[in-house]
Amino acid sequence: MKHIKITIITGLSGSGKSTAINALEDAGFFCIDNLPVILLPKFLELKAETYSEITKLALVMDLRERTFLERYPEIFKNLKKRGYLFEILFLEASTEILLRRYSQTRRKHPLSKEKSLLEGIQTEREALRELREIADLIIDTSNYNVHELKEFILNHALKTTPTKRMKIYLLSFGYKYGIPHDADLVIDVRFLPNPYFVQELKNLDGTYPQVKKYMNRWEETHGFLKKYLSLLSYLIPLYEKEGKSSLTIAVGCTAGTHRSVSIADTIYEELKKITNYITLTHRDIELDK
Repeated sequence: MKHIKITIITGLSGSGKSTAINALEDAGFFCIDNLPVILLPKFLELKAETYSEITKLALVMDLRERTFLERYPEIFKNLKKRGYLFEILFLEASTEILLRRYSQTRRKHPLSKEKSLLEGIQTEREALRELREIADLIIDTSNYNVHELKEFILNHALKTTPTKRMKIYLLSFGYKYGIPHDADLVIDVRFLPNPYFVQELKNLDGTYPQVKKYMNRWEETHGFLKKYLSLLSYLIPLYEKEGKSSLTIAVGCTAGTHRSVSIADTIYEELKKITNYITLTHRDIELDK
C-alpha cells in the first residue's frame, strides 16, 4: 500500500468536501468518506493482495469524527515515518459563504448543536488552524459552484497523479460483414469515390499506393479528413480526462477493402503524432479477395 497515491480531504464543514471526493472517485480513486483517523494505520496495513488493484486512495477526514483533532498529528507523523506518502487538501470558504450555504441547504453544522451557526463556523475554523498550516493545498471554494469545484479537483488529480494513457484501437471494416460490436466511434466513408469501380484498382486494397493516390485526388477526402481528425483531436483528451482506458474507432465502407482501409491508414498516421498507444487493424481486407 505504500506505493499508492493517498489524498486526504479535510477542511471546513460546508466547503465542498463531498464534491471533492466525488470528483476524485470519477478520476479513479478508491474513496472513503469519514474514516476514523485511528483506523487509518490499520486500513493501510491490510494485506497488499487485497488491494492490489488500488493505485489511488482518497479519504475525507474532519471534525465529524470526534477523536480526529487529538489523534491526527501523531498518526500522520508516524505514517510518514513509515514511508507512506500522502497529500492533504484543505477546503475552506469565507464565513459569509458558509452561512449562505447552510441557510440554503438547511443542514446543521456539526459544531452548532449548543451554539449558533456563526459560532460553530468560527470554532471549527480555529480548531482546524494547525491542520490548515500543514496542508499541501488550500482551496478557497467561496467563488466556486459545484461544477467548477469538481473540475478544479479533477484537473489537480490529473496533474499530480501518473495516469495510464488511453489505448486507441483503430480498425477498418465492411458494412456487408457487420459493424464491429465493440466500436465506440463509427464513421461511414461510403460517401467517398469508390476505387472498386476503377478497373486497375479493383483487385487492389487500400494499403496500395495506387489506391491511396486515387483517394487523395478527391476534395471530399481532404475535407473529411481535416474535419474528422479535428474532431478526434478534441475528443481523445476528453475521453482520457474522464478515465476511459480504451477507445475503439471504426472506419467503414461497403466491403472493408478500399476506402475504409485507405482512410484508416491515414487516420492512424496522424494520430501517431499525438499518441503511441494506438493499433491499427484491417478486419475485412482479405474477405473479398
